[in-house]
Amino acid sequence: QYNSYTTDMVKATILAFRRASADREVNAVVFTAVGDKAFCTGGNTKEYAEYYAGNPQEYRQYMRLFNDMVSAILGCDKPVVCRVNGMRIGGGQEIGMACDFTIAQDLANFGQAGPKHGSAAIGGATDFLPVMIGCEQAMVSGTLCEPFSAHKAARLGIIADVVPALKINGAFVANPTVNTDRFLDEYGRIVHGEFKSGAAFKEGAALIKEGEIDLSMLDQKVEELCAKLLDTFPECMTKSLEELRKPKLQAWNLNKE
Repeated sequence: QYNSYTTDMVKATILAFRRASADREVNAVVFTAVGDKAFCTGGNTKEYAEYYAGNPQEYRQYMRLFNDMVSAILGCDKPVVCRVNGMRIGGGQEIGMACDFTIAQDLANFGQAGPKHGSAAIGGATDFLPVMIGCEQAMVSGTLCEPFSAHKAARLGIIADVVPALKINGAFVANPTVNTDRFLDEYGRIVHGEFKSGAAFKEGAALIKEGEIDLSMLDQKVEELCAKLLDTFPECMTKSLEELRKPKLQAWNLNKE
């Protein structure tokens, strides 16, 4: 289910972050998932339907666990790098935004699963988005729930960097369903990072099916970032993380359920 998290996965993630935070041999934490389709799409709907739908009293405990997972990311003494190997949607977007750095492959989509899908994005999005991209864009993302590209995520400031993952005839190319070769339209509006439409989008989607997905550039960029983080003073890094995380952490602690 596109790397959706189960209760056991949430518990394991909390434990892993706490261990990494305390381990002096750890330079940085890379938070990622398997495959090239999804980083995470939120909670596991199968588990919701099969267990929590019949045990609603347990769901509060589950949400407390989820909150503990977000807090474990925000409280980690090591820099946290989100390696986005595929779409980061809903709860996946929320735990991703709790990280310090995000590097994404450019076929990945981002966004929330809120009112458009019968929920509210109160697992971090309503806290982090206004801090990261401003109230107006946060309102657009948190209420309309329209997915956006990795290139737009970089433009908005949600992620630090984006790299190609699609190979055509052995060469890397940018996501062909997204406008990456121009910045403005004829009216001066920003179109860089926006999805193409009509026939152009269909042609791009067909090209993706023909090509090969290769995440080697993503891995290279993540390794480069971790190497830069290694070239810092550990205690100074921890203090810097504490200070720079304060806007997100304060918003999270103020509003978390």
